[in-house]
Amino acid sequence: MATPLSNPPVPMLAKSVAVLPEPDSVPGGFGYEPKWDGFRGIVTYDGESIEITSRGSKPLTRYFPELVETFESQLTEPCVLDGEIVVRHGTPGRERLDWDALSQRIHPAASRIQTLSRETPASFIAFDLIERGEQSLIEQAFADRRRSLVDLLGGAASPLHISQLTQDVETARRWLVEFEGAGLDGVLAKPLAAPYSPGKRVMLKVKHHRSADVVVLGYRLHTSGDGVGSLLLGLYDDSGELRSVGGASAFTARRRLELVAELEHAVMRGSDGAVVTGEGERSRFSSGKDVSFVRLEPRIVAEVRYDQMEGSRFRHTVQFDRWRPDRDARSCTFDQLETPVAYDLGDVLA
Repeated sequence: MATPLSNPPVPMLAKSVAVLPEPDSVPGGFGYEPKWDGFRGIVTYDGESIEITSRGSKPLTRYFPELVETFESQLTEPCVLDGEIVVRHGTPGRERLDWDALSQRIHPAASRIQTLSRETPASFIAFDLIERGEQSLIEQAFADRRRSLVDLLGGAASPLHISQLTQDVETARRWLVEFEGAGLDGVLAKPLAAPYSPGKRVMLKVKHHRSADVVVLGYRLHTSGDGVGSLLLGLYDDSGELRSVGGASAFTARRRLELVAELEHAVMRGSDGAVVTGEGERSRFSSGKDVSFVRLEPRIVAEVRYDQMEGSRFRHTVQFDRWRPDRDARSCTFDQLETPVAYDLGDVLA
């Protein structure tokens, strides 16, 4: 078995589709799984040591010592697992995934890593088996790999789990609705007859997509210096305060320049006529980056598409759809957002 640091396995990927495909729309049919909202993790066990690498082959082992202990105690033979690292939050019956707590686990200080491993311990959801013993399973069909995975981890105990799988598309459609309440990201459709295809988008994913009307608070210039790189978005809370909820980006070069002209009339200026700028939110991921932005008068409304919320912010960067000149900015409140029905994460893992 190759050592993970010299040749880490490249995970198989998924492409987005609007609806779940019918089981008979691909030779051999589809298997459907919950789409976990965490860190993709490739776990390599050579019989003695554990290595965990990310989707981009970055080492994650040092950040999750509690998972290393779990794998060392529960894996009974050399293997390479594909799965998701998540953090669970809440009491039994009211558990859900906690992305914020998971993101905090990537920390440079060893002492902090140890503290977080106790305060916000991670779980691992295995959904594929790439190697077992000295045998590569890459050429085997997913249905066969799944059977091997269940055979290997059938006796696993929390925090090590096997992801649920169904071949019933109606059950998968129900999961798409229900499991969001536990913080999951959607549903995956995996061709049961397909081999493991590193780096290729063989799987299909259906994620939650919704629209919302938001106030444009300002914009950041593109890193090239030409045009708008991202729009900063806000919503009014119950107290009437305008709160930052995230951003929209991924504009073409032409569209970036058009946005500068379209937003010019709302640029906030001081008494001396100078453009008013602000300092955006910083995190350890934005350290060293320019987070300044051009402030806009809070009167422009945009319709955006988003997948889900994480607390009071959009979980991912949203997609700009269109301007809404017919909407009053004050009407852009949190009340318009669809709230998924709560669902216990423990039931998803059962």
